[in-house]
Amino acid sequence: MPPPQGLQLDRVVLLGRTYDEYVRFFGLTEKAMRGLKILDAAAGVSSFTAEARQRGLNATAFDRIYEMPAGAIEKQSSRDLDEVARNIGDKSVYRWGFYKSPQGMRSYRARAAETFLKDFQSHSQHYVPGSLPSAPFADGQFDLTLVSYLLFVYEDQLTFDFHKQSLRELLRVSREIRIYPTVTFEAHPSTFLDLLRNDADFRDCSFVEVTTDFEFLRNSNRFLKVTRHAPPAARHYRASRSITSAFPAEGGCLGL
Repeated sequence: MPPPQGLQLDRVVLLGRTYDEYVRFFGLTEKAMRGLKILDAAAGVSSFTAEARQRGLNATAFDRIYEMPAGAIEKQSSRDLDEVARNIGDKSVYRWGFYKSPQGMRSYRARAAETFLKDFQSHSQHYVPGSLPSAPFADGQFDLTLVSYLLFVYEDQLTFDFHKQSLRELLRVSREIRIYPTVTFEAHPSTFLDLLRNDADFRDCSFVEVTTDFEFLRNSNRFLKVTRHAPPAARHYRASRSITSAFPAEGGCLGL
């Protein structure tokens, strides 16, 4: 077996991403998001919710760390960022066209965490504590859910059952899910993707990998879009917009 090429992590690290990075990860535009209810699931210290709300968008963040005081979150995030920045520079699976260098990447992560922490303390109502695979939201509460750097990439730390139950739960509360990236930290396609795609519980769902022009972790230039098929009687409600969010809740996947 060849030696590992990517980051060797024994836990889910607490790093943040910015609004601009999310736009690139998930193929988003401000125009398409306007009027949608958006959930950033397992958001950690990402600043997407804070920056989206500054733009007048309706975004909510969800993560177990929101039960912690801001000081404890900052301490954990800083420690994790130090570790990743120290170890990432010599990993061959990374492409540095966007961030330019480990220091450039660190700057993005630090800015995201700083923006998050300020907003978390001043607008705590936008940050909902909880842990996947459960979510404390109503059925169909959101039009779009974004999941960044949790599912698939942590395949070695999070079980297939965790992935399956998390996806089922997110499809219960949201009409569309976007997950980025779909590769592991070794830059290999996650083995869980095809297992989920072929699982009988998701036979009434659409799994589409959408290519983007953003690639940091090698082969990460795509995100997964999961939607629920509309029943025949409801197909005329399909919206002619870039985010498919017009499916009624009763058109869900099997068992949801």
